[in-house]
Amino acid sequence: MGKGGNSSDGEQVNKAAWLFGVNDLRIQPFKLQPLGPNDVKIRMKAVGICGSDVHYLKHMRCGDFVVKEPMVIGHECAGVVEEVGSDVKSLVVGDRVAMEPGISCWHCFHCKGGSYNLCPDMKFFATPPIHGSLADQVVHPADLCFKLPDSMSLEEGAMCEPLSVGVHACRRANVSAETTVLILGAGPIGLVTMLTARAFGAPKIVLVDVDSHRLSVAKKLGADAVVQVSTNTEDVNSEVAEIQKAMGVGIDVTFDCVGFSKTMTTALTATTSGGKVCLVGMGHNEMKVPLTPAAAR
Repeated sequence: MGKGGNSSDGEQVNKAAWLFGVNDLRIQPFKLQPLGPNDVKIRMKAVGICGSDVHYLKHMRCGDFVVKEPMVIGHECAGVVEEVGSDVKSLVVGDRVAMEPGISCWHCFHCKGGSYNLCPDMKFFATPPIHGSLADQVVHPADLCFKLPDSMSLEEGAMCEPLSVGVHACRRANVSAETTVLILGAGPIGLVTMLTARAFGAPKIVLVDVDSHRLSVAKKLGADAVVQVSTNTEDVNSEVAEIQKAMGVGIDVTFDCVGFSKTMTTALTATTSGGKVCLVGMGHNEMKVPLTPAAAR
């Protein structure tokens, strides 16, 4: 974001990208919350556009989350510290930081158990009714702002949030140096999941998508093989055969980074008996999938 505008009395005005309706995005003033003793004020420098932001823009909802009032979008973000609260010791003005977008309560069963991402009172950027971070400035808890190394750009820092999705998925699936991995969906989340799986030691990774350009990007980023598929459910069996041929060995873990009935059916069919299927994408609210055959395997 830029430097913001000025009010009639010369005071700098903080502005943000407000969503007012379907395809109705406006740059409007955004009042900052007061800086608390444990907060920092961040000058935003890079904000990614997530698929959820696009869903809100096109449909005013993402899954069960519905935009009922104007909302600031954006949650993949990095910036520079401009002011620190009186009790902040971990950061100083000028620090470049990546920001964790979810603020949990820190007191519930999940938070105390270390699974704070499951907090029922989570306040997450750009998740109605919580405003996001596509603004000139944002106030955020210092404990949720992480100093970036000099070798990392602010744009890369903004990608820490989607990267964390891939890290969480690979941890849940216990990806290791002996795990063959199939990834359905070569969008940003599919790609960061691929990069994470490789970092976890996965010896062979196959990417699947309907878009040839996305697959070419996946190949450049290190996919061992790519398979282009259709959107037709009737093609699942023939496509699974092609996917399994591309892998060459059994598929230990499949990450569905799309979340449609067809992709989950493909995942359950292609994965080896005793393997793991991890649902990462949330494309549809409901899916029709062959659970009984999967359970039998």
